[in-house]
Amino acid sequence: MTTVDPTALSGLDVMRHAQRTQDVDAPHIGRLLGMSFDEVEEGRVVMSLVTRPDFMNPLGTVHGGIAATLLDSVMGCAVHSTLAPGVGYTTLELKVNYIRSARTDGRRLVGEGKVVHAGRRTATAEGRVVDERGALVAHATTTCLILAPEA
Repeated sequence: MTTVDPTALSGLDVMRHAQRTQDVDAPHIGRLLGMSFDEVEEGRVVMSLVTRPDFMNPLGTVHGGIAATLLDSVMGCAVHSTLAPGVGYTTLELKVNYIRSARTDGRRLVGEGKVVHAGRRTATAEGRVVDERGALVAHATTTCLILAPEA
């Protein structure tokens, strides 16, 4: 496991490091859900996961919280990729629209997040989750609070 001081690197460099290492040993939500970084560029992040029975809701399909978590992750990481060293963020608001259900039998879901606006105090982003056929499963928007380092 390679340790990176996130305060010493730009947000983009932190995201690129995460993509390169895909550190599955460090505790984080991505490890819990089996998420992987597929693409990272400034203002855009793509991650994916493979569905499993553990993701099942009472109706037998993937619980909406899985798609919401994937969306929150890709949109937040897209925002993070625009930040200077030592600057953080937190999600202020997350709005998810569910379009169709997803199966729990090993289907790949891909989430893409793109920054819409990166300001000094807030940032907004939009995201989409598609299944392996490219069918839209859910889409979302977020507003993030930018956390400048303390002086």
